[in-house]
Amino acid sequence: MKCAVCGASMNPIKTDLPFKLSEDRIVIFKQLPVLQCVACREYLIEDAVMACIDTVLGQADSTAELEVIRYAA
Repeated sequence: MKCAVCGASMNPIKTDLPFKLSEDRIVIFKQLPVLQCVACREYLIEDAVMACIDTVLGQADSTAELEVIRYAA
């Protein structure tokens, strides 16, 4: 796959990414599989992974300011 930003190759990696749910709530996903550009470092989350993220975020603790979740496919 080619990067939409610069046209370089995208490689599959696992990384940690934060998702800000509100002004005072952040969920960090550990070991999230993404495609990352080798040149500009832009990343892409595949549809199946994003669907899982949406499900987990819908069940996140609404009282926690910070929650860290290890991604499991």
